[in-house]
Amino acid sequence: MIERLPREVEVSVGLDEPEDEASLRAAVARRLKMPVGDVPPLVLRKRSLDARRGRVAFHLLFELGARAPTNLGEPPPREVRGPPRVVVVGDGPAGLFCAYQLAREGVACVVVDRGKQVQPRRRDLKLLNARGGVDPESNYCFGEGGAGTYSDGKLYTRSHKRGNVRDVIEVLALHGAPPAILTEARPHIGSNLLPQIITAMRTRLEGCGVQFRFGARVVGVRTEGVGSERRVAGVELADGDVLEATAVVLATGHSARDVLEMCRGLGVRLEAKPFALGVRIEHPQALIDRAQYGRHATHPKLGAASYRLASTVDGRGVFSFCMCPGGWIVPALTDPEHLVVNGMSLSKRDSDFANSGFVAGIELEDAAGLGLSGPFMGVEVQKRAERAAQIAGGGQNRAPATRVTDFLARRSSSTLPPTSYLPGLTATDVGEVLEATGLPIAERLRAALRAFDRRLRGYVTEDAVLVGVESRTSAPVRVARDPETLEAIGLAGLFPCGEGAGYAGGIVSAAVDGIRVANLVANRVTRRHHALR
Repeated sequence: MIERLPREVEVSVGLDEPEDEASLRAAVARRLKMPVGDVPPLVLRKRSLDARRGRVAFHLLFELGARAPTNLGEPPPREVRGPPRVVVVGDGPAGLFCAYQLAREGVACVVVDRGKQVQPRRRDLKLLNARGGVDPESNYCFGEGGAGTYSDGKLYTRSHKRGNVRDVIEVLALHGAPPAILTEARPHIGSNLLPQIITAMRTRLEGCGVQFRFGARVVGVRTEGVGSERRVAGVELADGDVLEATAVVLATGHSARDVLEMCRGLGVRLEAKPFALGVRIEHPQALIDRAQYGRHATHPKLGAASYRLASTVDGRGVFSFCMCPGGWIVPALTDPEHLVVNGMSLSKRDSDFANSGFVAGIELEDAAGLGLSGPFMGVEVQKRAERAAQIAGGGQNRAPATRVTDFLARRSSSTLPPTSYLPGLTATDVGEVLEATGLPIAERLRAALRAFDRRLRGYVTEDAVLVGVESRTSAPVRVARDPETLEAIGLAGLFPCGEGAGYAGGIVSAAVDGIRVANLVANRVTRRHHALR
């Protein structure tokens, strides 16, 4: 009796072992204890790196008897006809994938974004990095592609239960992302490649009849009806134009605070939600490579090492966030009164620095303990830190910074190590900047640093620097929506979506939410259209 073969099989490959097809089939045959000639066709589904216990190896997960996918991103968007019945506000991952899914369903929409197209947006980023101020409409947060375009393009997510993550990955690959994202356990694209991918997606959608308007800031939502019958009728733009719509999708990202104020004025229910706040921590990349890979640190098969660290201090999570190996710290402010930093890296991750968000969780009771209340209490905590950072940095987008060793000693730094942050750093005490929030964030970070140093040797070093502040980890406000219809509670036809509305935390989860919202919008718009005929 022939034993039934498993559907999948995993093999491990050492750094110096070959990965050609014949060698991998032989490894699978050994694992299955069968002749090589009897091994069915193999398709690689997942490739992950394991650097635990001193041995560095790649784990490869194969599906047996399968064929490699040939039609990525199916179904394709369809040609849409007639005037747009949906306005999608925001052209980040949530808005872009929402428009993509609407086109698949044959529903016409217009995507409006306050910022510029992705290529001219680059000039505004150069201005930021050259200490030239900030364009409040076009920066690292606002513009085509959203904040994710210039923050590394990390695609790993825990949102698999919320929707079809594979679909998002395939659509990105279809439009020019490296094929490796289809199999890597922790895929990323890189901020040098994302602009052309975003452009390719827009071009495809425009060819299907989807409209895009840039430099178009929404300042109001028009409604019709009263009471429980009140619903969306369109949006008003800053230039005076009005776009009529049956449905409006709000996919404006975590930094569009004016949109949240607009929602409050509309009578939409807003809720404060937990978030995290802290700093960026930067190390020499070579130090992280040695800590993670040991004697294999310079092996040609290994790229820049990453890490993920977490601890609990005073009942609050303290953790690394949006880690960028071989990357840069960038100025992510959206107005001149508030300084914010973020991280990014290019596809090769080949800079000399490793940076990561290093943040502490803030619960609702923390903000309430400061005497704050209402849905915007978390925003006030953010603003306190961001204003303090702008003052401590000294202007021109310079950021306050402290060596890790000085931070632990509760003192200002007089000198700083080299940095990737182009506008430059100001030596000071970032602990004082964090104390401006009124919360013990600095003390929680100090306790976590000691714990992290025990797990990742050399993490605490005078060559590491803390740069303030990392405050836009997620939106501290949620636009409440009906769990079934996904419409905003308080206004029919308004669909809060993605990270800015409080329903996502990264490129993929935002895209998944955009697709989910699009499916319900398409169903509702189609039913309403037939009812009016």
